Amino acid sequence: MTITPVRLSCTRGPLISAEGLNGVGKTYLTNRAVEALDDKPLMLDEFSQRANGRPGLGEALLRSLREASAGDPFLRGGTPMTEALILMAIKRHDLDTVLPELSSGRAVVEGRSVDTTAVCQALLLHPDDPDAALETATALLDLASSYRPLPDLTILVTDDTSEALVRAQRRDRCVFTNEQAAFMRKACQLFERLAATDPARYRVVDRRSVDEHEATEQIRAWIQDADGDLGCMMEPWQGPGAPCMCCGHRAAVESV
Repeated sequence: MTITPVRLSCTRGPLISAEGLNGVGKTYLTNRAVEALDDKPLMLDEFSQRANGRPGLGEALLRSLREASAGDPFLRGGTPMTEALILMAIKRHDLDTVLPELSSGRAVVEGRSVDTTAVCQALLLHPDDPDAALETATALLDLASSYRPLPDLTILVTDDTSEALVRAQRRDRCVFTNEQAAFMRKACQLFERLAATDPARYRVVDRRSVDEHEATEQIRAWIQDADGDLGCMMEPWQGPGAPCMCCGHRAAVESV
């Protein structure tokens, strides 16, 4: 006998993530798209925008990673799986802090979610084996989904890596090393391959084929349309029949 939850419609807002490499224009384009919306979502800063830190557990965990990585832009401290689990814990903390907004029906846009963690840590574990890195990234997303629900919609902004490097270095007033640039190129390829494995969740903006105005309009439309027919958001570790984290309804289960 197999017990499966019966999907319920929920009045919560959508959980959306904006993903992409440093310098692809992810934050710029998303902010422009949000400006054009009548109902503004809650914007949750990505890790790199929390440089000064804020009170709270999530920022304390992030600060420890930053210190351990000695300023590395990808928060690499030499222990990829430990770092992956800490990053997942931060993203669980982020979800906890926005549950009241989601429960009220408001959309929430995360600046990077668990997908970035999956891509970067998979590359650290398999730097010279793209297929193994993809398999591991998928497995890390499965692990992350046992910590918290994955985003309803993930918007991946991608571009030619050399263009992204120029923007990132200009913005951050730094020069990436050859090794850091090579890591970005591999991350770009892995992100695009990972997105192709889950077309139902991912939407991809490729700046190599659209200008910023078209990219902004695509993102705006996707965010605006994301609140249709959302299912309840269950606590992953509670199993079938758990109450929704937002509306509190308990899912019915059926036996097969």
